[in-house]
Amino acid sequence: LLDRLEGAPAAPIDWKKTHAARWMAESRSLRPISQPHRIEAKHLLSIDEQKQKIDANTRQFVEGRTANNVLLTGARGTGKSSLVKAMLAKYAGKGLRLIEVDKAGLAHLPELFDLLPQSPQRFILFCDDLSFGSDEPGYPALKAALDGSLSAPADNVLIYATSNRRHLMPEYMAENLEAQHIGGEVHPGEATEERISLSERFGLWVSFYPMDQDDYLAIAAHWAKELGAKDFQSEGFTRAALQWSLARGARSGRVAQQFAKDWAGQGK
Repeated sequence: LLDRLEGAPAAPIDWKKTHAARWMAESRSLRPISQPHRIEAKHLLSIDEQKQKIDANTRQFVEGRTANNVLLTGARGTGKSSLVKAMLAKYAGKGLRLIEVDKAGLAHLPELFDLLPQSPQRFILFCDDLSFGSDEPGYPALKAALDGSLSAPADNVLIYATSNRRHLMPEYMAENLEAQHIGGEVHPGEATEERISLSERFGLWVSFYPMDQDDYLAIAAHWAKELGAKDFQSEGFTRAALQWSLARGARSGRVAQQFAKDWAGQGK
């Protein structure tokens, strides 16, 4: 700590032992995460198609083949972030490493690229819950990193981002008024083109959708069983799970797991 305060560079990370790290924007350094959150893909229910796409792309990447940067978008609590973490749990033994980058750190991506070694390890830069307002500095930096900058990531680096917004930026009704009709074709206005230009630089888009009641209850029962609860097939369990979702105003995998924790914690 004293070395850092005096301006000395942080010790390099031993990537053979470290599976995850966090990019610290203020100090321009990587901090190892000693206990990364791990979740197995088998616990992520009702998103089989999404799992197949993410797994196939990640497997290609880990095996040294070409793969795409990924944008995971859609309803909150449906497993976007958990699915990325599940890839680390599955492929860490084959050299996959995960680096968490928040929005503040995006402006300094070229410096992060310089710190990543040309090594057998494969690095996914993970940007969770990403969205931008107007003129935020991270927006052009991420755009350039994905496609268009002279300072590009190495072949052993990909970017996976999650967002509730398909285009990562707010959409305004006024932008539709800028559209032009030329020769029967619709040409978006400049504001719309700019908003779309970032998301389209991700080679793979994976969408997540709101869950229906049956999927929600199945996930709640799955987690209740995993957490050691016995009474997860009763009418009381179903009724309590539905009441929980109504109180939260959502049916999602996250809400189902939270209910299961509460149910199991009560010793039921």
